[in-house]
Amino acid sequence: MEGPFTRETLPLALPSGLAVRQTRTEDGFRDDPVAVRQLEIIGRLLREADGAVTATDTSREGQLVARNLYDYLGFKGKTERLWLSSLTDDAIREAFLDLRPDSLYEGLYLAGRARREADRIIGYNASLALGMAAKRKNHSLGRVQTPVLALISRRYLKNRDFNAVPYYLLELSVLKDGKELIFTCPEKYTQQQEAVAARNRIAASHVATVIQAERKETVEEPPLLYDLASLQKEANLRMGLTAGQTASVLQRLYEGGYISYPRTSCRHIREDMLERMPALFSLLKDDPCFARHAEALEGRKLSTRTADDGKVSGHHAIIITESIPGKLPLDEQNLYRMVAGRMLEAFSGDCTGEEADVRIECGRILFEAGYRRTVHAGWKNVHNGAGKKEDTVFPFWEQDEVLPVTDISVRSEVTSPGPLFTEASLLSEMEWYGLGTPSTRAGVIELLIARRYVERQGCGLLPTPKGLEVYEAVRDKLIAAPEMTARWEKDLQKIERGELDADVFIQKVEEYARQIVEELSEVQFEHPEPPRHRCPKCGMETLTLHRKVARCGDPDCAFLLFRTFNARELTDEEMLRLLEGKKTDFLPFVSKKGRPYEASLKMDENYRIEMTFRDTPVERQPLPVSDPSVMQAADIPVETPCPGQLP
Repeated sequence: MEGPFTRETLPLALPSGLAVRQTRTEDGFRDDPVAVRQLEIIGRLLREADGAVTATDTSREGQLVARNLYDYLGFKGKTERLWLSSLTDDAIREAFLDLRPDSLYEGLYLAGRARREADRIIGYNASLALGMAAKRKNHSLGRVQTPVLALISRRYLKNRDFNAVPYYLLELSVLKDGKELIFTCPEKYTQQQEAVAARNRIAASHVATVIQAERKETVEEPPLLYDLASLQKEANLRMGLTAGQTASVLQRLYEGGYISYPRTSCRHIREDMLERMPALFSLLKDDPCFARHAEALEGRKLSTRTADDGKVSGHHAIIITESIPGKLPLDEQNLYRMVAGRMLEAFSGDCTGEEADVRIECGRILFEAGYRRTVHAGWKNVHNGAGKKEDTVFPFWEQDEVLPVTDISVRSEVTSPGPLFTEASLLSEMEWYGLGTPSTRAGVIELLIARRYVERQGCGLLPTPKGLEVYEAVRDKLIAAPEMTARWEKDLQKIERGELDADVFIQKVEEYARQIVEELSEVQFEHPEPPRHRCPKCGMETLTLHRKVARCGDPDCAFLLFRTFNARELTDEEMLRLLEGKKTDFLPFVSKKGRPYEASLKMDENYRIEMTFRDTPVERQPLPVSDPSVMQAADIPVETPCPGQLP
């Protein structure tokens, strides 16, 4: 690896300090002229002012940005903090009447600075150490990104290497109240012969006896309000939006004044906000999908379950504001509806139902079945009771009841691997491990994709060959352990609360960096030759897929195909289809005017890519709030959209 760095010089103690944002020019990196001009204007205004109001994002990163600005410009005047939960005119006026000394938020600044320093120390030193071991420059590691890559890679490898095992089940059909009902034996037979023998033993049985019938009432409390993480997960499941897309759309809604601050990790509101809820509900009475639910809450005493001062430390849950949006782009409309609908759900009544677990015996073999039904939909009425599939029949059972048998059969099944990560399930896993914060998790996923460690395939997230190479090198190292990063996040929260000195935290980080460098210095890389493919121009097996291009290795041929087409980066699979003269599937694109469309790609005889468009433009449809097909995230296994084993 080029440069002055050796294993002996690591870890590097990185210089602290502030500098102007840099841009690449023909003469190297230079101060960004736009940033320089902005700093000049702000500096002039601060020199003319007696004090300043900090109105950046009300988060540790926002506090860090403001403090860095004051320090860089040398501003020593009085600073006060504007703390906003929404951008409506009334909220802004109220916030200006409640300005607080900036010093009250010193913990946020210190935590933000400590996070930045930790990321620089770990990322820089670990990336250098791995690059030296790999003898390559394009390998990078990070405090959060590497544990997340490890999670994705482990799940992928477990799925890929899974061996399906067949098993067999006995099914019993009985007649009850004129309807045929199916019961299943809980025992799984590993051999078909065993299952058939068991069936034959009871084949002559004509009746089955109810030996146990448990009936119970069920109560499902309303869900809590959305925080950013829960909304990102549900938007991914229901609308296919990535976490980054959801965050961007929510930011636009926030800047429009239509919802409260979105980058929150809280799912509660302050107790004094209960008084505002009826007025917000009344705004929804003009919406045909929400009208009757909003009216049902009118004059009703609201549940206090979502109102808890003890659980609101910074920002409360995401709610709508008094500003009623007009016509919105479809993604904004859908997310606004989700926020509004969740508010109605959170303050509606419980969903009550009944469940029955029944056991019957036939020829001394036990069979089971379960039934459920909704008695009062409650909060689920907001989305027309959508959720778990319910039984069309709910029979009443009696102990020792005798039922006629209509059929006994053997059903074959195979074990299935654990599902790949979807974006929703990965966000849940990151949340469980404490990796990142609600506002940074989407960025971590996009960073892994940008560095070509991970790629999206359908609804799944899979490691690339490059990502697997990095994972194999660090899989048993400290840098890949999510538990370590989670402990750091807890330490940063302690810094925010004034319970931990930031310098003590940085000392721990530096020690950690030394351990990481020592571990990575022992890594041994093998660099097998990349697979070769047939070149469409010369016909030889000399073409290699690289990060940005597909290139023929024959200098006399010099065939080249760029990965990026119409601002979309093509996957290896899509590139190979083009190179083989085949059409790709219809792929999503965005026009220069921001309109989504889909097109299939194919390479013509001159090695140029031509597009075949769908007959109609692709637009995201409005979320059908009252559509029974819309399911609640709480009722959907977060990992089910991408089942199955990899080839």
